[in-house]
Amino acid sequence: MSPQQQAPRGTTERPGGERLGAEELRADCASCFGLCCVALPFARSADFAEDKPAGRPCANLRADFRCGIHARLRDSGYPGCIVFDCFGAGQKVSRVTFGGTDWRRAPGTARSMFEVFPVMRQLHELMWYVTEALDLAPARPVHRELRRALARVDGLTRGDAASVVRIDVNALRAEVNALLLRASELVRAEVPGRRRNHRGADLIGAKLSGAGLRGASLRGALLVAADLSGADLRVADLIGADLRDADLSGADLTGALFLTQAQLNAARGDAATVLPPALARPAHW
Repeated sequence: MSPQQQAPRGTTERPGGERLGAEELRADCASCFGLCCVALPFARSADFAEDKPAGRPCANLRADFRCGIHARLRDSGYPGCIVFDCFGAGQKVSRVTFGGTDWRRAPGTARSMFEVFPVMRQLHELMWYVTEALDLAPARPVHRELRRALARVDGLTRGDAASVVRIDVNALRAEVNALLLRASELVRAEVPGRRRNHRGADLIGAKLSGAGLRGASLRGALLVAADLSGADLRVADLIGADLRDADLSGADLTGALFLTQAQLNAARGDAATVLPPALARPAHW
């Protein structure tokens, strides 16, 4: 799990007046049974030092479910762990879905727990994005629909294990993404001048130093190793953009939409990079 977690936002009201706290959408590794270190597979690559199939604990996972090399993940060949964020799904599965019974003490729960976790992670990610959209004043015309979507997804996360794994996540993501796209368009419409559309573009290694990308759509764009130094990325929509090894030195990300801590952790930057207030400057910059 990333050493830098996203700062909490506000709270969002659930039906009946109960509040969805920002802490629910922020990873709390101390309350999780190391699920990202067990449930998910990884392949030996620049991101991981070895192969690991889904369901097998990482060799670095300790008996207390903490990472034995957490302070030196990057130097040990595990930068992929640094850029992963479960958005609070780990503690939800561990403490709510399975009521605090871990897979070591109750091995019979392991398979189900490991199947639930990746689904829950996607649901929590959706809730994170919707919560951000609800903080955007220009997106007010879709706030009512966003609140309904948040309540629906939140309710799904509280089902039992069997009901969670049956969720059609792709269909749900498509529905929610349509609202997030509308929110993005409303916010970016207030940006003066021409707004570039690079949605889903292959910009791997692109030379975009100093580029004027204010209010641009970079949704799902491949920006691996792109040179974005000094780029104007204010109010740019970066949902799902792949920023691995992208150079953000001196870039201005003020008001960037749907940018996550995991994306920043995957990129390179410096002290001159301007970040949104909810995000932390990665330690390796």
